[in-house]
Amino acid sequence: MQHEIVIRDLSGIDAAAKRFLAETEGRTLIAFYAPMGAGKTTFTTAICRELGVRGDAVSSPTFAIVNEYRTSGGESVYHFDFYRITREAEALDIGLYDYLDSGALCLMEWPENVEGLLPEETLKVHISVAPDGARTIFWEDNG
Repeated sequence: MQHEIVIRDLSGIDAAAKRFLAETEGRTLIAFYAPMGAGKTTFTTAICRELGVRGDAVSSPTFAIVNEYRTSGGESVYHFDFYRITREAEALDIGLYDYLDSGALCLMEWPENVEGLLPEETLKVHISVAPDGARTIFWEDNG
């Protein structure tokens, strides 16, 4: 089934995040594919806000590779940024599979840098940018 959410401007991002969480309920491994500046971190922040993570707690883990946040219910959310990963072994060195196998929500930016390590059940989500600045978030699932 094809899914698509259009975000015309930032005022619609929280509603989009809420809808995204509803449509991906039960999925814990989510990989965001998008060009630089498309809004991966901004959308991840909105998702975390919807889950009750303190807004000031969310930041891009570009240098740390992974950040852990806590939802209002106390659950962990792992936010990965694989932008600086040049070899898959680097992701293994941080214990990638421990995170992915934890059952916690894992939100991944730049997953193409660790593509060979991602489990088959990873939901591949794409973000495109229209000429007017609108973002389209789209994915396909079989469930």
